[in-house]
Amino acid sequence: MDNHIVIMAGGIGSRFWPMSTPEFPKQFIDVLGIGRTLIQMTFDRFLPICRPENMWVVTSAHYVDIVKQQLPQIPSENILAEPAARNTAPCIAYACWKIRRRLELEGGDADANIVVTPSDALVLNPEQYRRVISSALDFTAGSSAIVTVGITPTRPETGYGYIHARSNQGEGIIKVQEFKEKPDLATAVSYLEDGNYLWNAGIFVWKLSTIVSSLRRFAPSVAEVMDEIAEAFYTDDESRVIETLFPTCEKISIDYAVMEKSPDIYTIPGNFGWSDLGTWGSLRQNSAKDADGNAIVGPSVEQHECSGCVVHVSDLKHVVIEGLHDYIVAEKDGRLLICRLSSEQRIKEFQK
Repeated sequence: MDNHIVIMAGGIGSRFWPMSTPEFPKQFIDVLGIGRTLIQMTFDRFLPICRPENMWVVTSAHYVDIVKQQLPQIPSENILAEPAARNTAPCIAYACWKIRRRLELEGGDADANIVVTPSDALVLNPEQYRRVISSALDFTAGSSAIVTVGITPTRPETGYGYIHARSNQGEGIIKVQEFKEKPDLATAVSYLEDGNYLWNAGIFVWKLSTIVSSLRRFAPSVAEVMDEIAEAFYTDDESRVIETLFPTCEKISIDYAVMEKSPDIYTIPGNFGWSDLGTWGSLRQNSAKDADGNAIVGPSVEQHECSGCVVHVSDLKHVVIEGLHDYIVAEKDGRLLICRLSSEQRIKEFQK
């Protein structure tokens, strides 16, 4: 049974403005200043377990050309354009129905093992990540289970959803008891003390047949639209049908559509240096820092008496900052942000 990787790359990264914009969001940016964008790093870490021709990217129609430029190894027909944002359940269904149709046309094994992953997360230990993913693939290949990767928490984080496992047995695969929304601080502390709660990384592993049957059962309206769209896959009418029918899908996440309803959900704990890089603070935490705790990305940044700052000014020739403590300094395409790290949740407000 072949492995297929589905990379979800339709987000707009609004919390990283001005570095990330709706025209060019964070998954396509070298946010760490290491020469590879986040989506390229996602692609790289799957190469040892999946051929490029079995990798798929689901993204906004506006970003297709960017994906082609940054991931030329992936066949263009594997880059799936969403004409409208409908959340993760239709996004995932689109890819899985397309994979199923390709397998039908090829006339070989009608099933496949699939990993679904965001495009914009950070993994510091890709070898350990692949070991976890490979264990999950081995498990799903022989069952109708769905496995979601859980991250062993290192702090009482209020910015992530949680997975409540029935018992945390180390690195084994564990039955999921329930999913929890982002908690307040006191609840997050209790989760950490309990030891049976994991961060929800939004990484899923399943067989193609499993997710198709699960969507038919728990999200039939999405499955019905996909069945209709699939009739046009690999025909001259494909683009028109997708543009017409995809926006009619219910706007729903895979968590609400399937994960919280299916009785056959498992998790595998992972400890491989994961972060969703959802905020400037998380970028600073996961970046190389100077002796004063400043994380700096830019060709020529000079700092004097600054500490705890995150600076991302890759488009500017020379930047001097002085006397700033725990600040964000970011510039992109003539847009400049200077604000306290403690105010980063207001960045969406600042853009208006």
